[in-house]
Order: sequence, then C-alpha cells, then structure tokens
Amino acid sequence: MVDKKVSPKGRTVKVIFELPAEVASEEVAVVGDFNGWDREKDKMKLDSKKGVWTKSISVKRDNTYQFRYYVDGSEWRNDDQADGYVSNPYDGQNSVVSV
Repeated sequence: MVDKKVSPKGRTVKVIFELPAEVASEEVAVVGDFNGWDREKDKMKLDSKKGVWTKSISVKRDNTYQFRYYVDGSEWRNDDQADGYVSNPYDGQNSVVSV
C-alpha cells in the first residue's frame, strides 16, 4: 500500500509505504529513484501490531518516482496498489508513485 500526505507548506509529500508482514521473514527495503536505488538506505520496520512492514519517505511534490521492494536480500516485489507500472531494463516492471 502507498499512502500520501502533503506537508503543511505543500512543498513535499510524505509517502508511506506498507507491505503485509508475511511477505518477508527478515527484512524489506523500499528502493527507488528517491534514494538512488540504494538497497541499504530505506529499510522498512515491522509493525507487529498492524501486521505490516512500513517506511515513510518525504519527496518533492509534483514528481513521479519509480520504486520496488527488496525483500529478504534476494527478491524484488512491486506494490499492487501503486499509481502505475513502467518497464525496467531487467525484463520486469517498476512500481510508480505520483505525488
């Protein structure tokens, strides 16, 4: 799931990424244009009360960002509630979030 909240001044948007807890046993990172596709930069935290992996990232408004989830250090996943999808150079697709 992807949720968006515009900052009070309207210049940035906080994007909240969530995945069900059962998709990973060890770790999940949200990786994309907003962090240089760095698998180590934006690790998600497990919220056991809500049963989800979650991470909030602030990005500039009026942009579109490609992203994917990197699960347990070996598997790439898309978000089934992304704003769209685009082909990537690895014969797959990236999720897209528009803010």
